[in-house]
Amino acid sequence: MDVLLAILSVPLGIIGLILFFGLFSMFYTVEQQRVAIVERFGKFVRLARPGLHFKLPFIERIAGRVSLRVQQLDVRAETKTKDNVFVHVVVSVQYFVNPDKVYDAFYKLNQPEVQINSYVFDVIRAKVPGITIDELFERKDDIAVAIKSELNDTMIDFGFEILNSLVNDIEPVQKVKDAMNEIIAAQRLKIAAAEKAEAEKILQVKAAEADAEAKALQGKGIADQRVAIINGLQESVEDFQNTIEGTTAQDVMNLILLTQYFDTLKDIGETSNSNTILIPHSPGAMGDLANQLRDSMIVANEVGNNNKK
Repeated sequence: MDVLLAILSVPLGIIGLILFFGLFSMFYTVEQQRVAIVERFGKFVRLARPGLHFKLPFIERIAGRVSLRVQQLDVRAETKTKDNVFVHVVVSVQYFVNPDKVYDAFYKLNQPEVQINSYVFDVIRAKVPGITIDELFERKDDIAVAIKSELNDTMIDFGFEILNSLVNDIEPVQKVKDAMNEIIAAQRLKIAAAEKAEAEKILQVKAAEADAEAKALQGKGIADQRVAIINGLQESVEDFQNTIEGTTAQDVMNLILLTQYFDTLKDIGETSNSNTILIPHSPGAMGDLANQLRDSMIVANEVGNNNKK
């Protein structure tokens, strides 16, 4: 009897253990933004949304869980441009599973990342070889739009939707980068040289205008100075004649010229660094010197009167 009870206790224990694990596996939870795929004997039964759920033990199982969050796949593709420059184009594809097409997303595609990667390669290698390297940088947004459109038209049948596609980087080979930088530097230097030449031209023009204006003002100043000297001499002659009787205008002029002559000699003698050369002459030559100075002043006076007219 004891032996029989011992024999029966073994299956009962196993059965109890199986029942325990069966009851424990009846309940399961699904996380937020996820959907569980429930199968019964390998056949799809239902979708389990977030929360606590019940399934038949040993009959139903969780075949997989699908995330509804937005995911990103970075694709790096190498291709050649129209002007035979090899570049690496880095594209970021943002996609998500349509909540109404979870069944298609789980069962129709085994590796959606591989599928997306292939389509990105196909679009890049179809678009980039038809444009130059400069146009590639300018039209990268057009390429991103083409990738999104192509992917969305294809992947929507598999339950995936493309939120956005971004061309994050365009990387030519290092030699091409260096050449492009040299071209830009040369263009900048050319512009700088042109601007510098234009600035020098403006400075020279302004300097010439200032010099011409200064000379014009200097000439006017000399003319005004000569007129003032003549007017002063005229007043001096009239005052001298009115003060001393019997003197002529010639006598007054000779006296004034002689006085100015000696004042000039005095000024020259007081200058230590003067390089003026004095030509020897006798006092008898003062008459000729006076005549020359008088004639010069008369001519200057006539020129001044003509300028006023």
